[in-house]
Amino acid sequence: MLEHFFQCPYCWEAVSMLLDSSVSQQTYVEDCEVCCNPIQVSPSFDAELLIGFEAIDIEQ
Repeated sequence: MLEHFFQCPYCWEAVSMLLDSSVSQQTYVEDCEVCCNPIQVSPSFDAELLIGFEAIDIEQ
């Protein structure tokens, strides 16, 4: 597991999430720990190193 910090697309606060680096590409929804809005998270890994990360507002 990898802890990753990023800015929430709703409240703009710095938040962190634990990412599973054993799966190379994934997309899932997780709530912001500050404002509780749903964020679509899409991390990408290569050899368990984070190579891409996107966190988007799914209520657009």
